[in-house]
Amino acid sequence: MSTAKRVLIVVTSHDRIDADHPTGLWFEEFATPYQEFIKQGFEVVVASPRGGNIPIDPTSEPSAEEAQKASQAREVLRNTLPISEIASSAGFDAIFLPGGHGTMFDLPDNTKLQQLLSEFAGENKVVAAVCHGPAGFVNARLANGTPLVAGKTITAFTDDEEREVKLDHAVPFLLESRLRELGGQLIVKPNWADHVERDGNLITGQNPQSSASVAKAVIAAL
Repeated sequence: MSTAKRVLIVVTSHDRIDADHPTGLWFEEFATPYQEFIKQGFEVVVASPRGGNIPIDPTSEPSAEEAQKASQAREVLRNTLPISEIASSAGFDAIFLPGGHGTMFDLPDNTKLQQLLSEFAGENKVVAAVCHGPAGFVNARLANGTPLVAGKTITAFTDDEEREVKLDHAVPFLLESRLRELGGQLIVKPNWADHVERDGNLITGQNPQSSASVAKAVIAAL
């Protein structure tokens, strides 16, 4: 019987903010943790709302040198599982949601993701996200109906960071504000600070700069 830890990574399938802004997954927020998990010998399963090839936010495309280093991560993104094929949290030790603005559109209302998050949290398994990844938490509820983030110390892409990238009027909601409305105890640091919060087995990172730190926190928790 395999004793390797198994991590489910859920990425966005959504490729546009509006006519002027193509979007998708923020590549580094997937690639850095993916590589760290593989290095640890973890088994990683990558799923998305639609399955198949994942759109990458053009502004997050790596340099040629970085792309070469992350070629395995890129390859995995060409053929993701539809999230509907993940029956339950059984067999997994952690779930991780990388960001990119695409997550703001297709993760909040994904009922399968909500079911999985509720199960992972209910079983006290590791639930982690970085940057816009916590958009997937917005409609997630615990078994008793409480919002997943209520009363939890977390972080996420901040309203100030959203304003700095001038997309605050283009996104469906401001992530920091929405998480606060749900009762999340948000800790935010200056824009682009490498910042991670851990509350029990709930681990969150503020922005792309926090990708490696989130991965390390997940590894430590496992």
